[in-house]
Amino acid sequence: MTVGGIIDIEGPWKHRWVAANGARFHVAEVGDGPLVVFLHGFPEFWWAWRHQLPALADVGYRAVAMDLRGYGGSDKTPRGYDPVTLSGDVAGVIRSLGETNAVVVGHGWGGYVAWATAVYHPSQVRGLAVAGAPHPLRMRRAAFRDRQQFKKAGHVVSFQLPIVPERRLMADGAAMVERLLRKWAAPGSTFPDAEAAAKYKAALQLWPAPHCALEYYRWLVRATYRTDGRRFAARMKEPVRQRVLQLHGALDSSVLPSTAEGSAEYVAGPYRWRLLEGVGHFPHEEDPDAFSKELIDWLD
Repeated sequence: MTVGGIIDIEGPWKHRWVAANGARFHVAEVGDGPLVVFLHGFPEFWWAWRHQLPALADVGYRAVAMDLRGYGGSDKTPRGYDPVTLSGDVAGVIRSLGETNAVVVGHGWGGYVAWATAVYHPSQVRGLAVAGAPHPLRMRRAAFRDRQQFKKAGHVVSFQLPIVPERRLMADGAAMVERLLRKWAAPGSTFPDAEAAAKYKAALQLWPAPHCALEYYRWLVRATYRTDGRRFAARMKEPVRQRVLQLHGALDSSVLPSTAEGSAEYVAGPYRWRLLEGVGHFPHEEDPDAFSKELIDWLD
């Protein structure tokens, strides 16, 4: 299966490939003005931000959505799926786009990386907006101490097995991708519709994307007691000094709102918390208008 047509989907945006941090990254961009960079989560790719890209361009921003390392049209390298490397990817893409800094918006794993980028590369991050993504230390604490959050993270444990999870993701035309999207969205949500399900399944079948995507989760668990994991946790104790917007779906069944809300203790800059009613883990797709409004209001 080739990238063409699956990743470079037509729209008001233009597609580019930029070099950064020793790899090549695919981005979709539209508009002129201050740069806003969007980072998708699992199991999506840049297209997750199709609603927000034109919405921000219409009000005077340069909106860019990138495929994270291992996803979509970006390089699928043998290694580099730790948050330190991934934050370097984001900072490098910002510079490769000809800017010194950007507002970084991330969802899920993209939010995890966004938090790390704000700490590891503060001069490149003008502001931080996250959805469905507690601060990494808050998520780590909840996973160990909150029984309800631990139960919601069963997929993280199952992804630690070798080979088998990749096969499950690829089986039956990546049917598991659609099941996860529906499971984590709010009950009765119209997301994903047939188009979204088809696109996300096709994108994750671009081998070795399934393996790369799971390596994020494997690092998360395996590095807990390793030197690199302890070093990351120590560094992330540094407070985020940029202004932060944290959005979360009230019906998120993957990351509980109570887990996300405690992230404020790691923020020293201006902080805004918004709980979005009626949506689950994908607020930017389940209710894109409400999500875009909150983001634009905060940006302005």
